[in-house]
Amino acid sequence: MTSKQRAYLSKLAQTTEPIFQVGKNSITPELINAISEALEARELIKLSVLKNCFDDPSEIANTIAERTRSTVVRVIGKKIVLYRESKTKKKIELP
Repeated sequence: MTSKQRAYLSKLAQTTEPIFQVGKNSITPELINAISEALEARELIKLSVLKNCFDDPSEIANTIAERTRSTVVRVIGKKIVLYRESKTKKKIELP
């Protein structure tokens, strides 16, 4: 992914609300499955890491991206933005 594409996706994600929260249980198989389904439906999602989760948000983002075969667009504070191109329908056209 180029920096131009990353900047474009980051801009799109600014107005979206987090649809998942990572809590004290950190990453569970159920969370990974739900994130994967959401990525297939939306392509671009935002997650929030709660205060009671003591894992590093960057490590969480990399682990989730690896397990869902997605790309980490950005990690700012406790917010994570992920992107994965949909196999069935494309919603976002990258520059």
